Amino acid sequence: MASTTTAQDRTTRHITIGTRGSQLALWQANWARRTIMEKFPGTAVELLIIKTKGDKILDVPLAKVGGKGLFVKEIEDAMLDGRIDAAVHSMKDMPAKIPPGLCIGAVPERETPQDALVSRNRLPLKRLPQGARVGTSSLRRGAQLKSVRPDIEIVPLRGNLDTRLNKLDTERLDAVILAAAGLNRMGLTDRITEMIDTTVMLPAVGQGALCIECRQNDPGIAPVMAALNHAETRKVVMGERAFLNRLEGGCQVPIAAHGTLEGDTYTLIGLVAALDGGTVIRETLSGPAEDAERIGVSLAEHLIAKGAGPILESLKEIHEISR
Repeated sequence: MASTTTAQDRTTRHITIGTRGSQLALWQANWARRTIMEKFPGTAVELLIIKTKGDKILDVPLAKVGGKGLFVKEIEDAMLDGRIDAAVHSMKDMPAKIPPGLCIGAVPERETPQDALVSRNRLPLKRLPQGARVGTSSLRRGAQLKSVRPDIEIVPLRGNLDTRLNKLDTERLDAVILAAAGLNRMGLTDRITEMIDTTVMLPAVGQGALCIECRQNDPGIAPVMAALNHAETRKVVMGERAFLNRLEGGCQVPIAAHGTLEGDTYTLIGLVAALDGGTVIRETLSGPAEDAERIGVSLAEHLIAKGAGPILESLKEIHEISR
């Protein structure tokens, strides 16, 4: 009698996942590890902690040391040379372009993409005092904050989640802005003073989603990627990433996008802002869900036509000078 081979039988029996060593990164990698072992009993999954350039340089703003890619390059190198089989990243850390030989294997179901305000005295954004000191490492957040509250002083903020929360006191900050997804995953939802509405602050491309990266054409890992993937989330996020890619958003610049899927309709809101928040170009585009990536490209071109190009060019010049 001929035997049949299932996807589970073909799955690699030992998988090594690369991850950064922060508490949040380990939470994400351990979630992937548990999920793989639940879906593929008998598969051994281990984590390999890899220190990235972004983890080593903590006293310089991200935009001055390379922006996007700072938290993934060393992990991608480990995948290309065979030390690991897959990697778990925060999607918002992923550069627009993936190195040859690698791909986004899976995009699990997304957590909330919104940003969250954590303030020392539990005051919402509108009620922060005049000249309030607000910590963030993101130019995107800073530009949008300045757009609605020009009086606010933006204080550069680096470090892991606990470090940034502790700096509320040690740096005499009135508030910090963080991704709500990270706070939720770490059991810190009660620290959130206010979920910032996307009409006030549009999130980063892919914020709240995970990226499981793997080698292209790797038959051993392919069934695992299929099992971890959430089709709707992937479609939404890939539309956002097409927007980022068209704008060549490889550096840390004030680019934001938020996609939603309702039935067969995909809606994408995109934004490019000047650093001081004085100019904010924001547009919305909708269309068939199967055209999500095309919609992302078209929306980027709309923003370019409305003046986003010179803003992005000036930011690239500032970035090159500061390096």
